Amino acid sequence: MAYRKILTLVSLALSILVSEYAMGQLEPINNRPNPYSTIDNWVELPNNRNWGSTAGVDIDPDGRHLWAIDRCGGNSCAGSNLDPILKIDPNGNVVTAIGGGLMLFPHGLHVDRDGNIWVTDGQGPDAENPATAGKGHVVYKLSPEGEILLILGQPGIAGDGTDALLETPCDVVTDADGNIYVGDGHGGQNAGAAEGTVARIVKFDRDGNLIKYWGGWGSDAGQLKTPHALDIDSRNRLIVGDRGNNRLQIFDLTGNYIGEFKSFSRPSGIYITDDDMIYVADSESEFDNERNPGWHAGIRVGSLLDGIVDYFIDGTVTAYPEGSNPEGVAVDAAGNVFGAVVSGGGAMVKSSRR
Repeated sequence: MAYRKILTLVSLALSILVSEYAMGQLEPINNRPNPYSTIDNWVELPNNRNWGSTAGVDIDPDGRHLWAIDRCGGNSCAGSNLDPILKIDPNGNVVTAIGGGLMLFPHGLHVDRDGNIWVTDGQGPDAENPATAGKGHVVYKLSPEGEILLILGQPGIAGDGTDALLETPCDVVTDADGNIYVGDGHGGQNAGAAEGTVARIVKFDRDGNLIKYWGGWGSDAGQLKTPHALDIDSRNRLIVGDRGNNRLQIFDLTGNYIGEFKSFSRPSGIYITDDDMIYVADSESEFDNERNPGWHAGIRVGSLLDGIVDYFIDGTVTAYPEGSNPEGVAVDAAGNVFGAVVSGGGAMVKSSRR
């Protein structure tokens, strides 16, 4: 598209356009072409295991294998020793399973450049359930074989948003230098959330030492209400799926606010390719019209250069006609789009170009 080439050459003008476009009130963007065909039930889980809820999904450095979370056949791993982190080959076969007994609620998943697996445990212990004691509120770095390499936060201990302790962390991503960014605080979008609710980005160095944090609960520029998804684009900008505010926010890697897009609806998951195309999974809009009225759930695809949505992949999973849509999203080297379904029992859907 010629206009995009022009926009990339005039960065100052583009930044003005981005700001004006993002801050405006948009009509729901539901009517875009869908050049993809979508299938589910393509993954063969071992031992007659059924999918549980999932949200985290990413691509192995080889560009072919998929890493995904399965919440132990349900929506929690409390009391289960099943391995919730699965490596899946292009034919849908599980070739590795790791992480059994570590987590309560595996949520966000990131595969770094060295092939290590990062996963957030997005809940904390329940006093009425002994199986949850001493777990949750952390981020694990695991080797591809499941060895624990690093823990951020302290298992079972919730932070208050003022130090290195975490509180229901949503997602995690690493940059080219190994610095770690955590979207901390899952409750900011909930009824009753108010000032003091944890909703921030926390930056650690590669060894897990706290560098800084930013954000805070609210709706102003730079504030957050559930930093549900994170990724880094080709210009070393941190893109945050600020789900409670129905927007993507853009920061530099030191926490300075750059801008935002509201054109991608209510972001639960994001994935950015090398050419700065962004895939945004919206799992909530269609089934909770009070939160984002008029918008439909699914995966919106567009460019971070202009914030324009080019395609809309209907997220409905055929096995769950009552409604179930991808919360996590990833794209392999062949361009296949994978949607991690959290509701309706859980599923992993695959969308390929027609």
